[in-house]
Amino acid sequence: MSEHSKKEQVQALRERGFVVVPGLVSPERCAAIKARAQEQLREAAQPVEYEADLRYPGAPETRHAPGGHTVRRLLDAYARDALMREWASSPEIRGWMELYFGETPHLSRAHHNCVMTKHPAYGSLTGWHRDARYWSFERDDLVSTWLALGPEFVENGALWLVPGSHAMTFTSERFDAAKFLRADLPENKSIIETAVCPKLQTGDVVFFHCNTLHSAGRNQTDEVKFSLVFTYHGASNVPLPGTRSASKPEIVL
Repeated sequence: MSEHSKKEQVQALRERGFVVVPGLVSPERCAAIKARAQEQLREAAQPVEYEADLRYPGAPETRHAPGGHTVRRLLDAYARDALMREWASSPEIRGWMELYFGETPHLSRAHHNCVMTKHPAYGSLTGWHRDARYWSFERDDLVSTWLALGPEFVENGALWLVPGSHAMTFTSERFDAAKFLRADLPENKSIIETAVCPKLQTGDVVFFHCNTLHSAGRNQTDEVKFSLVFTYHGASNVPLPGTRSASKPEIVL
């Protein structure tokens, strides 16, 4: 990736709140990471998060219900596998984040840092939200990377994002108690209608801001969708002491 194209991508992120970088990761590297994820999913290798624990729409009611042991996320991907760790701290990611933040980037191990495993049937949908809703840093300026380990499209529950929403100001009543954007409000509906769902190929990466509104539908295909997700911030933007954001040691890139 040339420095010129990286600058254009960073500028697109600043303006729209997200940018898709096609083919950033080779199909071979994606296949190797996905194979590890599939193996660990079969074993339910801890730590994992179950759909039943979150109770999002479409999820099993409890772990004892049908589909109750459907895994939503393979947690702590950085510590889980060397291939995942190498991608998270790769030179291409470090260079990209240095350009965006203008300082040394840090990888948060407290947020994202997982393989998203969206299952058919029991994989839930995720409402409209900003990731920063539960994050505690000095500034709401973090960037996440979403690596598609296989094709992602509307039918298998791909990301929907609202362009420019990272720069929008919302009052608290626009969100429900769980801090999801209330889709029943007319002023929110008009924003949701502007959302886009980028079709991703294997190896494409979405860079998106922590305040960008996004959601994801259910997986209506017969194959599990795998995505590897990490979150970064600049060195000066420290997690607030005593919060979940400060609960795990960070990785200096």
